[in-house]
Amino acid sequence: MGKTIKLIKNRSDIGAGTRGSDLGIDAIEVAAINKNSDYFNQFEFEDVKTHNESIYDKNRSSSAKRIEHVVEQCTRVCNAVKKSLSGNYFPIVLSGDHSSALGTLSGIKATYPEQNIGVFWIDAHADLHSPYTSPSGNIHGMPLSAALGDDNLGSQNNEVPAETQQHWEDMKNIGHQGPKVLAENLIYFGVRDTEEEEDKQIEKLQIKNYKVDEVRYRGLQKCVAEALSKLAHCEVLYISFDVDSMDCDMISYGTGTPVPKGFDQYEIIAIINQIIQTKKVVCIEFVEVNPLLDTKGNKMAETAFEVLEAITSELLIPPVE
Repeated sequence: MGKTIKLIKNRSDIGAGTRGSDLGIDAIEVAAINKNSDYFNQFEFEDVKTHNESIYDKNRSSSAKRIEHVVEQCTRVCNAVKKSLSGNYFPIVLSGDHSSALGTLSGIKATYPEQNIGVFWIDAHADLHSPYTSPSGNIHGMPLSAALGDDNLGSQNNEVPAETQQHWEDMKNIGHQGPKVLAENLIYFGVRDTEEEEDKQIEKLQIKNYKVDEVRYRGLQKCVAEALSKLAHCEVLYISFDVDSMDCDMISYGTGTPVPKGFDQYEIIAIINQIIQTKKVVCIEFVEVNPLLDTKGNKMAETAFEVLEAITSELLIPPVE
């Protein structure tokens, strides 16, 4: 790859509905220590400043909770990712809640403004809500709407105050004016827990979702190859891995919004590694490990670290001359 890995640690959970994913990075580091691994001593890292104390603010928009602080946090992540990419690093972003992905995508787009960015979204959730449609107001369910620049006003349920609307517009334009990714360049793996508003968006935008059953029935390698061929025109790729894409009954409930019938860690490793082999991937992100919700000790973080180690080994394989 000709690039050095850099870890970007973003311990922010203000976009989630449940506290604790800000501790996910430390839980992954503990998993590494308990495995006698020196993984976290091998690479340069950057700690992104957080705004987690804002979780206690009383003034909040019910349609987009703490949005002004999430905009600030995503801007910080955007800047960290852009700085890493511009410095010829390969950033692996370790984040708390999934709202961070908007910052990461903004940083990639700011670095490659003329390129088509392909996005592999490995997640139980579509994250396609906006302040106009969200039933919870939690922004970790909105990063893709912001990245796509599509508010889904046809499914509007919420009256959004003018101040929140302005923050949302700011959020959509972090790092680069306008959309960061086109709908035809977005592919889901494992999405299985959606609301009606999101289902309408997936249908309208014709976003392909490789569900767990399809991947197992048709064959993982075949599905990933097909997905890669759909994005063959994209010059750069980004992989966003939410640990709730994995089966909570089989792995652990140590994530904010666990969903049964997901992938196991070996399937996740195989999916990500096959994408890495294209040599087009410029950034990978891990999100939503929440050790406070883990009923099996530190199982989710241990599994996330297993995936992290395996995909890093793939990244470090030198290209064939």
